[in-house]
Amino acid sequence: MIVVTTEHIHGKRIVKTLGMVRGGTVRGMHLGHDIIAGMRNLVGGEIEEYTKMLAEAREQALDRMIHEARRLGANAILAARFTTSDIAKGAAEILIYGTAVVLDDDAEIIVDRVLEGALPLTAVSEVPPAAIVEEELSSRL
Repeated sequence: MIVVTTEHIHGKRIVKTLGMVRGGTVRGMHLGHDIIAGMRNLVGGEIEEYTKMLAEAREQALDRMIHEARRLGANAILAARFTTSDIAKGAAEILIYGTAVVLDDDAEIIVDRVLEGALPLTAVSEVPPAAIVEEELSSRL
């Protein structure tokens, strides 16, 4: 699964837009971590317990969004964005969202690969949309 923050990927074209997908998780503070974090906060520096907790929360939210996109039949998620919010004292939501799409190789990229010899001409008929690739190829030859 390709997940990017951009709205386009060079060399790819959007075949189908499947809609918004998201994944989220809510994490609460842990008494043991809070005590250690409080002490670290007094002396300054990174609060590693919270850094680790938030990194795990982001990964879980990302995994949930990817799962939803795969369920829809997507092979990529464009314009992915993270957001967070406090929902209660000591609890925060991590949310990621983006647009699930089906991507395919751009016809111009396929033609370039054929002309460079990196892709055999016989493979063009297997790559959708073959008619567009063949038209672009014939205009260059």
